[in-house]
Amino acid sequence: MLYHLFEWLNSEGINFPGSRLFGFITFRLLLAVLLSLFITTFDGKKLIKFVQKKQISESIREEGLAGEESKRGTPTMGGIIIILAIIIPTLLLADLTKVYVQLMLISTVWMGIIGFIDDYLKLRGKRLAQQKGEQYKKGGSDGLAGWFKILGQVGLGITVGATLYFNSEVKIWREYVGKVPPTETSVFSRDVNGKTKYFVEANSATITTIPFVKNHEFNYSKLLPESWRDYTWVLYILVVIFIITAVSNGSNLTDGLDGLATGTSAIIGVLLGIFAYASGNLVFADYLNIMYIPNLGELSVFIAAMIGACIGFLWYNSYPAQIFMGDTGSLTLGGIIASLAIIVHKELLIPIFCGVFFVETISVMLQVGYFKYTKRKFGIGRRMFLKAPLHHHYQVKGYHEVKIVTRFWIVTVLLVVLSIATLKMR
Repeated sequence: MLYHLFEWLNSEGINFPGSRLFGFITFRLLLAVLLSLFITTFDGKKLIKFVQKKQISESIREEGLAGEESKRGTPTMGGIIIILAIIIPTLLLADLTKVYVQLMLISTVWMGIIGFIDDYLKLRGKRLAQQKGEQYKKGGSDGLAGWFKILGQVGLGITVGATLYFNSEVKIWREYVGKVPPTETSVFSRDVNGKTKYFVEANSATITTIPFVKNHEFNYSKLLPESWRDYTWVLYILVVIFIITAVSNGSNLTDGLDGLATGTSAIIGVLLGIFAYASGNLVFADYLNIMYIPNLGELSVFIAAMIGACIGFLWYNSYPAQIFMGDTGSLTLGGIIASLAIIVHKELLIPIFCGVFFVETISVMLQVGYFKYTKRKFGIGRRMFLKAPLHHHYQVKGYHEVKIVTRFWIVTVLLVVLSIATLKMR
């Protein structure tokens, strides 16, 4: 809103000192980081006091893990402050006319509502048990039904996929490699890095980046027979649904140790911010040999707010945590990361830069699958890991959770660097 206000004032010839700085994305994204940090660090304390007053505390599932008892009663639903710290700077500093910004605001609110309902139902179950004089024990069936979560994630996937495929503002520029651009076509020229290059504007939502392949691009339409390619949009939306569902649930599973999901999301956010800024800048996109997506650079303001929100939340969420984000935060961050990766056409890199989420999810699937298989075959269920998700496995082995979290962060940094390197590995 501030961006639009200063743009209007400048167009009317009313200039305030520094107002023209709002025309630079770099200035606004730095301001977004600072503002989101301010909101989370200064308002986070108020939220902690509020939830403590309302007795909105975490119920710990009894699994015999180290430090389990000390976490009991810790305030939860801290994801609310993360969401506010993302939305407020974006509304103030971003160009709200851009479809990518609108889509990410919708994604944030959408997943935030799902997570909030889930947390609320868990808290309601705890209070009902207390009213009955019963001891409440947290179980896997508490909160929002699994099918309802999936339904919400599917709804977001349809929204994101359909918008990116059908919206006329979603374009990418493809370099025209013909000898002489025909005048009757929409070929246009731009001076890029001292050279004149020719481009065509295309609506190619189904083109994405694929690592370790020459030209590092892949079109989903190639997965279908030529006679079915008019229905590529169906395949594309299904892929988007799967990615959003997988990443949001992976983030939720990772949120099991103080600061683990928050810090990991912040590191991944830095990578997505680099991709968004570079892909939205024709000079950088040409230099890195990645697709140029007009108006995408504006999304870096949103990403900067997300990074600031996660880092600021770590002030209270790092060990020993004063507040947990709950599903309100973990599902939202996962949905944001998935949507961003799809928008910047880097969704096939998710198994790399979201490697921690991926491994955490796989560990649960392997644990459950192996247990059911051995129980059916031998009559006694066996476990592949000491406990799942994977971070709990290392807890049982005796590692302190600070060491586990720090090492998972280091692994994420390495995976982020590898993801950048894949752009040149082909």
